[in-house]
Amino acid sequence: MVEGFLTTHVLDTARGVPAAGLRITLDRVAGPSRERLAEVVTNADGRTDGPILPRERFAPGLYELTFHAGDYLRGTGARLSDPAFLDEIPIRFGMEAGHYHVPLLLSPFGYSTYRGS
Repeated sequence: MVEGFLTTHVLDTARGVPAAGLRITLDRVAGPSRERLAEVVTNADGRTDGPILPRERFAPGLYELTFHAGDYLRGTGARLSDPAFLDEIPIRFGMEAGHYHVPLLLSPFGYSTYRGS
């Protein structure tokens, strides 16, 4: 059995704080089909209360995290264009085994991500 799990951490780099209250969805992607595995909201530390994909639900494959940044940014009172430059941020990546940590550094006009530890 292959073991793994997925976590994230979202930081609001424009305000210099964790991005609390940001909604995130996780889908498993296989060709044209998608399976919704999780929908979570970040806590006061910009993290989820547990792994987005826990060990017991892990399987190697292609996944997509979608960070609902537009809703979060509007909620902070950020001045956004209409339509907002960033709304939903999908990040598609493959997982083989082990701990995958996919952080998001966010501002109203840019973001970055990487495989963390």
